[in-house]
Amino acid sequence: MKKWHYPFLAFLIIGTILILSKSKQTANPEYRSAQGLVFGTRYNITYLYNDDLKPDIEKTLARVDNALSMFNPESTISRVNNYEVVLVSDPLFLKVFHRAMEISEWTNGAFDITVAPAVNAWGFGFKHAENIKQSTIDSLMEITGYWKIHELNGMIEKDDPRIMLDCSAIAKGFGSDMVADMLRSKGIDDFMVEIGGEIVVSGHNPKGKLWNIGISKPVDDSLSVNNELQTVIPVTDIAIATSGNYRNFYVKDGRKYAHTIDPHTCMPVSHNLLSATVFASDCATADALATSMMVMGLDSAQALCARHPEIRAYFIYEAPDGTIMAQ
Repeated sequence: MKKWHYPFLAFLIIGTILILSKSKQTANPEYRSAQGLVFGTRYNITYLYNDDLKPDIEKTLARVDNALSMFNPESTISRVNNYEVVLVSDPLFLKVFHRAMEISEWTNGAFDITVAPAVNAWGFGFKHAENIKQSTIDSLMEITGYWKIHELNGMIEKDDPRIMLDCSAIAKGFGSDMVADMLRSKGIDDFMVEIGGEIVVSGHNPKGKLWNIGISKPVDDSLSVNNELQTVIPVTDIAIATSGNYRNFYVKDGRKYAHTIDPHTCMPVSHNLLSATVFASDCATADALATSMMVMGLDSAQALCARHPEIRAYFIYEAPDGTIMAQ
């Protein structure tokens, strides 16, 4: 064998080893997981793939944060909130904005991203409830209403500069959709994406079965220490979001008021619907509709599902005799 053949032979052997190693890796992917913090909550993602995709996941979530986070002063939504008219070039913000407007129409305003001032006025856990007067409600009503914001060719205009947008009731779901789309773009069919309870599942879990999604039992639990489940539902190829009124509430004159604020009244809702879990083709829709249904109450939520058979929901509610019911 000629001397010049040796380097070529070594190169061929190394190349063959690398190809075989890559083929073995491709043929034997494994389930991986990624966890972290985003949007003021935790995310948990499980997927079947060869490589660690946490950097890709974090990059995807950062794009959503830059579009929709009210806590990020440089985000698109922060710029919109700070000015009366803003030219928006961020396609993610515009996509969510348009979807939010559509769902507001679907729900006759039960979903409304202008409700932020009312939510802030009442405070988390209603810590400002004693400060709310009728004059406060009247002022809030002036700057609440999705029809008071307009978009044309990327230009967002508010009828009143005090109007503030809050996409927190759709952002986690949209973030779950974005991560799911990123995983699909890499050819991944088996995964579960969960951000703050908003979920997208596809394919099968590590046991080769459908993904099991637990729905919490609605018990008075303001500290969120009770993890008892109402039911477990096996699902795949679906998005799921849950909204509930049983963890945050306050009682006035013997009547319980939930943490959900009704955009029509700028007041907390008071009805028998305790929890709504929505199943839809995308998680942004499921997220927004779960919140909407907690505003609407049981009867109107059921009517919404009847009008949109592509949407399914699991309701937990309190019967007149105090019994907890589910359907």
